[in-house]
Amino acid sequence: MPIRQPVDVVVVGAGVVGAACAYYASRSGLSVAVVDRGPVAGGTTGAGEGNLLVSDKAPGPELDLALLSLSLWRELAEELPEDIEFDPKGGLVVAAGDASLGALSASAEEQRASGVEAYHVTPDRLRDVEPHLAPSLAGGILYPQDCQVQPALAAARLLHAARRAGALFLPGEEVLEIYGEPGGGGVRGVRTSRRELAAAVVVNAAGTWGGRVAALAGVQLPVQPRRGFVLVTEPLPPLIRHKVYAAEYMADVASGSAALQTSPVVEGTPAGPVLIGASRERVGFERTLSVPVVARLAAQASALFPVLADVRVLRTYHGFRPYLPDHLPAIGPDGRMPGLFHACGHEGAGIGLAPATGSLIASVISGEKPALDLAPFAPDRFDPLVPCHMTEEWAS
Repeated sequence: MPIRQPVDVVVVGAGVVGAACAYYASRSGLSVAVVDRGPVAGGTTGAGEGNLLVSDKAPGPELDLALLSLSLWRELAEELPEDIEFDPKGGLVVAAGDASLGALSASAEEQRASGVEAYHVTPDRLRDVEPHLAPSLAGGILYPQDCQVQPALAAARLLHAARRAGALFLPGEEVLEIYGEPGGGGVRGVRTSRRELAAAVVVNAAGTWGGRVAALAGVQLPVQPRRGFVLVTEPLPPLIRHKVYAAEYMADVASGSAALQTSPVVEGTPAGPVLIGASRERVGFERTLSVPVVARLAAQASALFPVLADVRVLRTYHGFRPYLPDHLPAIGPDGRMPGLFHACGHEGAGIGLAPATGSLIASVISGEKPALDLAPFAPDRFDPLVPCHMTEEWAS
């Protein structure tokens, strides 16, 4: 007979978002079990760069979420007893020409009105900020609020803190079923490959597999994988002070195209290697190394930082961002299945948005008013048959 364990909340997924949900729910006094078919940070989190960005977000719900999350990351960097390599390095977005600079400056002006710190950098001052930049750039915007963490470490530390507060962690257990009361009365627990976990709340934090986990509960969530490659150079002396990327990156992030898009994103690490991205394409879970994509990223990074032209790339890796069609994550209760919550679909921003997501989820489960309006993130917003986003129980 399988083991049967009662808990208040089951979190499906042990990436950084699931770990944050477990951390804040456990801190609220709820009993929590975290289930993942693999290890901690075995999916998108483990392939991430750890970006905590406000610079790439337009005013609106996602930027509000990012600002809240950034304040929580700063608290976590102080509260967690173990290092997460929190680095308030700041970001620099650069423009190659006047037209690109004009669009970038207009975007920064709108962001400032929403609480983002953004400072114009003239062409003659760019190399004061980043000495190794190409000399022909038209200008840039400095975003001092942008930060960095080591994503796998951050997920592990959050989960460790949740376990100290009483949470169970069950790696290597795939969720096979999310079951409910007969007649559609709501969630009553999950069955894994090893046990049954009885719970009135299940949180879908399964990243790129969020759509499949939602389907186990009989609901639709159109999460798709969006592949990206990262290049890792040989260890270098400190060369790059900020996270530096081209203005075109913002358009790539916001694009709904399935086709390949690349724009240079370059940053140093405490250990010495430089990380180079970013590419985006929707090719399912295709894991084949794309040499043309890698070559394009290397060329774009060298054009931005000529000093990198003769640097060796030691390895490249890829990951899959959990993409939703409107580029907003699904956060909160699902009006189609009482007791089912979603915390997935963050695309490439999940590491940055994880603490706010976890805090909001924990607040609603605990019956508290969330710090942000969750309506824009309603998981059932893609279902034309659902007239409202929240049941009365979870909206209050």
